[in-house]
Amino acid sequence: MIPPYVTPHALDRLISTAFEEDLGTGPCSGDHSSLSAVPADAKGKARLLVKSEGILAGVALAQIIFSRVGDVQMTPLMQDGSAIRPGDIAFVVQGNARAILKAERLVLNCMQRMSGIATQTRRAVQMIKGYKARILDTRKTTPNFRILEKWATFIGGATNHRFGLYDMIMLKDNHIDYAGGITNAVKAAQAYRREKGLPIKIEVETRSLNEVEEVLQVGGVDVIMLDNMDVPTMQQAVQLIGGRCQTEASGGITLEELPQIAATGVDFISMGALTHSAKILDLSLKAF
Repeated sequence: MIPPYVTPHALDRLISTAFEEDLGTGPCSGDHSSLSAVPADAKGKARLLVKSEGILAGVALAQIIFSRVGDVQMTPLMQDGSAIRPGDIAFVVQGNARAILKAERLVLNCMQRMSGIATQTRRAVQMIKGYKARILDTRKTTPNFRILEKWATFIGGATNHRFGLYDMIMLKDNHIDYAGGITNAVKAAQAYRREKGLPIKIEVETRSLNEVEEVLQVGGVDVIMLDNMDVPTMQQAVQLIGGRCQTEASGGITLEELPQIAATGVDFISMGALTHSAKILDLSLKAF
């Protein structure tokens, strides 16, 4: 359950930077609480205790983090994507006590955040079950934490949208305004894609039926975004497009709105709230 953008290089950079943030650098670096109070050869055991109901995410990541800190073995008891409830034990770790303590907060911070996002995402996916629409995540992520937040939406059942600015041309309102209109923006994007030989899609944000019509007249677009449209207008837009390209509903969409938006026939529904508004799940690493 590991998507292709979760590469060893990306994880190594993230984990190394996170440990540096926590442990510091230079002659004063280190976990001085553990170094001062816990014997160097002390052994310990701990288990990840679930305190909230939801969807578990970050188990695979936790294994990687623990593998970086020394003599620690982790035994997963539940997998990423599992439904969890208070009292569940997600995994057990044993080994050098200092090493366990060194990794504890990083593991918890990541897993609590990822599990909260996966839980929010699973709710959204379940709410449109039976419709053709798929839930997309967005770039509204925490800087330097995107890889884990998108991994969490993937675990929750969403389809990952573009990862960054490099893997799709998405012409939003500001691009269109700066370019002098939809037609200018789309034609320039098409020429740029040909010139660079880029195998990437072009998506255009539209704010009205007139803008949808203009995109269709220009042609050569892969996805039309229906941004902040009410449901009746969105339904008209889907009918107007008639399958000539894919459609994406977007713009402050809430969980409660999902069924009626999916019923319009859109192909995708993107939700920034999957990442920017998800609450963490309460998890705790307890010695035993």
